[in-house]
Amino acid sequence: MSRHSSLLLARVLGWGLGLLLLAAIVVPLVALALSSSPADLAAGVRHPLFAPALALSGRTTLLSLLVVVVAGTPLGWWLAVGPRRLTRVVEIVVVLPIVIPPAVLGVALLQAFGRSGLIGPLLVSLDLQVPFTTTAVVLTQVVVCAPFYVASAAIAFRRVDIDLVLVARTLGASPASAFFRVAVPVAATGLLGGAALAYARAIGEFGATLLFAGNLSGSTQTMPLAIYMALESDVRAALAISLLLTVIAVALLFAIRLGPRVFASVVLGRDAMDSEDQDR
Repeated sequence: MSRHSSLLLARVLGWGLGLLLLAAIVVPLVALALSSSPADLAAGVRHPLFAPALALSGRTTLLSLLVVVVAGTPLGWWLAVGPRRLTRVVEIVVVLPIVIPPAVLGVALLQAFGRSGLIGPLLVSLDLQVPFTTTAVVLTQVVVCAPFYVASAAIAFRRVDIDLVLVARTLGASPASAFFRVAVPVAATGLLGGAALAYARAIGEFGATLLFAGNLSGSTQTMPLAIYMALESDVRAALAISLLLTVIAVALLFAIRLGPRVFASVVLGRDAMDSEDQDR
């Protein structure tokens, strides 16, 4: 076989395998989009599982994202500017939930916060129960989605010129003021992207939530768990929830892709206007 023929065969094989992989991704999504009629979707939305799961997922994911952003932003900054030997170890610990199976995380949370767990006796003495409550849902979502935000925040903060922060300090800004008025705006696009990834992970969490929080309608049954239950009773509800989660995922993807450009254009536009005002 000639060299030209070998290259052509390799190219055709590569394209063929790539198209097969693309089809494996696209075909199920197309099938999901075409699987329900408007009447079936309306019936699924009216199903008793739909509204409580939507409300619970909305509350818990927003709360967990707030916790992750508030606690993860300073951690991401420290990972970016702290001692490299120590930050490497901490960064490995932070991203562990990404590679640990969700079911394992659920068992680990039970062993930590269950009645006979590591912290369980202390919680019992304080008359507090975490497993199989809405608090367990939020805690699970925080654990599984935090790595995505913290890792993105650390990468974004590493792009910040530390000299800008030092200049702000020499001009009289406090450490907190220099951080929020200099470092955070510069890293804002990365922080927004990390928040979108974290929210996507939180709203899609299933395995760890099922083991640690249970599947109780109105208190721990999030939308992924409602899909699991609806498949046994009414597939129309499962399809309606699945399509809603797909729409949310697509919206988050567009936010990750287009958000930085929009943010940059808005900021640059304001900066240009400020410069023109100063020139005048």
